[in-house]
Amino acid sequence: MAARWSSENVVVEFRDSQATAMSVDCLGQHAVLSGRRFLYIVSLDAPFEGHRKISRQSKWDIGAVQWNPHDSFAHYFAASSNQRVDLYKWKDGSGEVSTTLQGHTRVISDLDWAVFESDLLVTSSVDTYIYIWDIKDTRKPTVALSAVAGASQVKWNKKNANCLATSHDGDVRIWDKRKPSTAVEYLAAHLSKIHGLDWHPDSEHILATSSQDNSVKFWDYRQPRKYLNILPCQVPVWKARYTPFSNGLVTVMVPQLRRENSLLLWNVFDLNTPVHTFVGHDDVVLEFQWRKQKEGSKDYQLVTWSRDQTLRMWRVDSQMQRLCANDILDGVDEFIESIALLPEPEKTLHTQDTDHQHNSSHGEEEVLKEDPPSSLLEEKKSEQLGLPQTLQQEFSLINVQIRNVNVEMDAADRSCTVSVHCSNHRVKMLVKFPAQYPNHAAPSFQFINPTTITSTMKAKLLKILKDTSLQKVKRNQSCLEPCLRQLVSCLESFVNQEDSASSNPFALPNSVTPPLPTFARVTTAYGSYQDANIPFPRTSGARFCGAGYLVYFTRPMTMHRAVSPTEPTPSAKNGIT
Repeated sequence: MAARWSSENVVVEFRDSQATAMSVDCLGQHAVLSGRRFLYIVSLDAPFEGHRKISRQSKWDIGAVQWNPHDSFAHYFAASSNQRVDLYKWKDGSGEVSTTLQGHTRVISDLDWAVFESDLLVTSSVDTYIYIWDIKDTRKPTVALSAVAGASQVKWNKKNANCLATSHDGDVRIWDKRKPSTAVEYLAAHLSKIHGLDWHPDSEHILATSSQDNSVKFWDYRQPRKYLNILPCQVPVWKARYTPFSNGLVTVMVPQLRRENSLLLWNVFDLNTPVHTFVGHDDVVLEFQWRKQKEGSKDYQLVTWSRDQTLRMWRVDSQMQRLCANDILDGVDEFIESIALLPEPEKTLHTQDTDHQHNSSHGEEEVLKEDPPSSLLEEKKSEQLGLPQTLQQEFSLINVQIRNVNVEMDAADRSCTVSVHCSNHRVKMLVKFPAQYPNHAAPSFQFINPTTITSTMKAKLLKILKDTSLQKVKRNQSCLEPCLRQLVSCLESFVNQEDSASSNPFALPNSVTPPLPTFARVTTAYGSYQDANIPFPRTSGARFCGAGYLVYFTRPMTMHRAVSPTEPTPSAKNGIT
C-alpha cells in the first residue's frame, strides 16, 4: 500500500496568477509561473518573500514554458503562445523578451531545449512541422521535420544529441536531426492520445509514454512492435517522468473526483502499486519538475504546480529514494562519496578468500602492490556498508525465500546450482564464479538438465542474466540475488505470454519483461501463419492533414491483378492502415 505523508516542505499560494504552466531553472533557484497577463518569477530559496512579475500583452494563454538547462544560459527561458515562442531573459531581478521565434502556422503544442547544445530549441505544432531553432539566428528554423499529423509532444534524447521523439495522437516517431526527411522509427504506441513523453536518463533507446487510454508504456524503439512493460491505471495519465535517482517514475493521473490525490511515485521494477502518494493538492497537478540538489544534500525536491493555484515543494529523502531501488545494493551508491571521506580506522587486514589468493597470478599481485590505497579503500567501503566481502558471505546472506527457487551453493567450488519451476516449465542452471568476482568479473551461466524451456527462451534469459550481472560487477557489487530475481520474473513473464497466446491470440500479455537492455528484433516471414487472422490492408483512402491539404493513396496500377490462390495474403501491418 502506498505511503501517505500529509506534509511537505513548502506551500505557497498564488490565487490571482491563473497560471497554466510552470518551469524550474537548472540551478534550482527560480520557478516561473506563466499566466495570461503576467509571468511570475518565484525564488525557490525564499518563496514566501514575494515574487517578481513580467507583464505580457497577449490574449493567448502560455501553452509551454521551459528554462534553458545549461548553466551558462540559465537566465533564459522560452514560452510558447499560440503560433510564436518568446525567449525571455531574466537577470538582476528583471526580465524582458529578448527575441521571438515565428514560423509555425498553427498552435505550438510543445517545446524542449536541447540537452547537449545550449543554443538549440525544438518546437512542435498542430501544423505537422517540428522546427529546430538556433537562438543565435532566429530568422528561420535550422531544421524542419515534416510529419503527416500534428505533434502534441516533443522531447530530446538525454543520451544522444541527434535523437528526439514526437507524439502524434497515439503514435510516436523517432527522429535523427541529421536526416530530417523522414522518421527513423515509428511506434504505434497507444489507442488514444499520448499526453506525455520522457526518455530514460541512462539509456538512449528507452522511453516512457503516458496516454488517455489509462496506461503508461515503456519502449525500446529498436523493437517498436512490442512494449517492454506497461503500467495499467484506472484513469488517464497526463505525465509520466523518470526520477533523477534510482529506478523511480512519477506520474500525474486525471482524478475522477476533484480532491483525489493523483501525484504518485513508482518503482519501475514493481508496478503493482505506487511506493508513495504525494498528498496535499486539491485539484489537478498541471506540472511537476525536479529541483537541482543543494551542494552536500542527499535529499531531492519535487516542485509541483496545481490548478488549485498553489506551488508545493516536496522533500524526497534517502528513505523514499530507496523505495525505488531495484534491490538493496542499488541504494548504497549515494553513500560511497561520504564514506571515502571518513577517517581510516586502524585495523589488521586478514585474508578471507583463500581461493582468490591461490588463483591470482603474479601479475595481478604486482598490480595490487602498486596501488594498495585504492584496494584498501574499496574494502573499507564495502565493510562499512555491510556488503559481502567473500563468496561465502554472499551465499550466507542470500534470500532463500525467493518464490519458486531452490539454490544449492558450494563456496569451495565457487559455484551454485539454481532450480526454478514455473507452471509446466523447469529451469536448472549452473552458475560459476571466477576468482576475481565481483571485481569487474561476472559469473557464467549454463543451463543443465532437466530444463524444459525452448532454445529461444534460453537465449533471452541468458542475455538478461548477463546484463544484470554486468551492471553489478562493474561497480564491484555482488549479483547473485538480483540475477535470481530477474530469472524468476522473466520466466514468469514468458510463461504468461505463452498462456495468453494459447488461450486468445489477440489478448495482451498479463506481464512483460522488465525494462532491461533488450534483444535483437525478430522478424517473421511475409504472410506467415502468425498473420492468418490479420485483415487485408486498406487499398485506398484519403484524409485532411493539419496543413489543410488532402492526402490520398490508392493501389498501384501494377498491383491491379487477382492474387493467386497460392499466394499468401499480406498482413495489414505490412501495408497502410
